[in-house]
Amino acid sequence: MDKNRAGAEFEPGPVPPYRPVDRYGFIKSDQVNPPVEVSAKCRPSSDQEREQRRVRKWRKMIGAGGADWKHYARRKPNVVTRRIRKGIPDCLRGLVWQLISGSRDLLLMHQGVYEQLVLYETSSSELDIIRDISRTFPSHVYFQQRHGPGQRSLYNVLKAYSVYDRDVGYVQGMGFLAGLLLLYMSEEDAFWLLVALLKGAVNAPMEGLYLVGLPLVQQYLFQFERLVKEQLPKLGTHFDQEMINPSMYASQWFITVFSYSFPFPLALRIWDVFLYEGVKIVFKVGLALLKYCQDDLVKLPFEKLVHALRNFPEDALNPDTLLPLAYSIKVTKRLEDLKLEYSRMNEPQSQSPKAGNEEQQQLSTQKQISLRR
Repeated sequence: MDKNRAGAEFEPGPVPPYRPVDRYGFIKSDQVNPPVEVSAKCRPSSDQEREQRRVRKWRKMIGAGGADWKHYARRKPNVVTRRIRKGIPDCLRGLVWQLISGSRDLLLMHQGVYEQLVLYETSSSELDIIRDISRTFPSHVYFQQRHGPGQRSLYNVLKAYSVYDRDVGYVQGMGFLAGLLLLYMSEEDAFWLLVALLKGAVNAPMEGLYLVGLPLVQQYLFQFERLVKEQLPKLGTHFDQEMINPSMYASQWFITVFSYSFPFPLALRIWDVFLYEGVKIVFKVGLALLKYCQDDLVKLPFEKLVHALRNFPEDALNPDTLLPLAYSIKVTKRLEDLKLEYSRMNEPQSQSPKAGNEEQQQLSTQKQISLRR
């Protein structure tokens, strides 16, 4: 009887009624004057031609099925960086993400592993994953139907990862990473890209964002707070006066790489760069947001400040405005210095009786930055 009831829970729910969606598949909000979504067919011919030229350049750069990518990237790294920062053509985004992240190589080296993880392994996180699935991109048509194709794929990827890496298992924010990837690639491709990110196939591994105590989140927040004080001293001083620290607003930036609660076109452009250049783009975009809004933020008291840091104005979130500002911010060398400083600060604590207290503090932070609203 229990088995039958459990099986019923996995039966797809009714198909949601049709509602207008934007070009990415998100349901349009019911606004009095909603922003006009310009489809490719409605764009001026000059814009269409420009986009077609971009696609042709990218196809030539990566070759059939990505065969020429590695050779081109070695030969012309500056061209690759420049084109990625301008935005990868949406029709090629899924393939290019797999190439620049190293996930395509992982998939080819581990044929059949994903199927084994999904079909024949069990995970202690399965109920947690099922509980959280409906909270992942709830306004996207692919994930709307209860236990429909999108939710099943998301469940499979997260369950497979929780088995593949039992130290990490499953943490709530991982759903937004997997969900974003599933909008551009198959389940198996999304799984191996998640592995590439967390295990560090190309860039620094991210698994520390999701381990018990969120050690990498702690490090990133320390680095970010110092960068704010150094690069935006007036705002840093105001944050100190109002007792604002980055865990109140920036944790989810790192945990979901801006895929949660930020406009989707901006998130995609950030992910283009993130997969190629690594986590420094998250620091750069965060600093650029604060810099762009600094004049307004320094006037706000605590409660309004917290609200503003979670609800940036629309003009601040325009990719063509925000990203050039982010690219102009230099952080690479300073991030390395601050990482060493953070390591030195925390080494003695790990050997001292205070280590238990430190772990309790980290677990407390973990609760604070839950992505649920």
